[in-house]
Amino acid sequence: MKYTVYHNPRCSKSRLALKYIEEHGNEAEVIEYLKDLPSKKELKDVIKKLGISAEDLLRKNESDFKENYKGKELSEDEWVAAMIKFPKLIERPIVIYKNRAIIARPAERIEELS
Repeated sequence: MKYTVYHNPRCSKSRLALKYIEEHGNEAEVIEYLKDLPSKKELKDVIKKLGISAEDLLRKNESDFKENYKGKELSEDEWVAAMIKFPKLIERPIVIYKNRAIIARPAERIEELS
């Protein structure tokens, strides 16, 4: 099986998800989303595969969120734009297999995709 992983190498949970995939004999296409920013279309597609709202994908403890968005009501498109502007706001790791995705916290959640 080949997964796509939206990965931040500095995040221990993200590293655990990659390790989990490899330990189970699978491959991962790694997208370092802080370097290779997703487009608006790509991010909306990921959110659709996750089955959540854009706001539910936000890391609300990040300083960028607290300084710029805390307490604000934004539309789906505005939240997507915020995540593109401040990619650290994107929850991680996101693991995609075929047309489904999960936030792999804990890494064992990856089993839900098979």
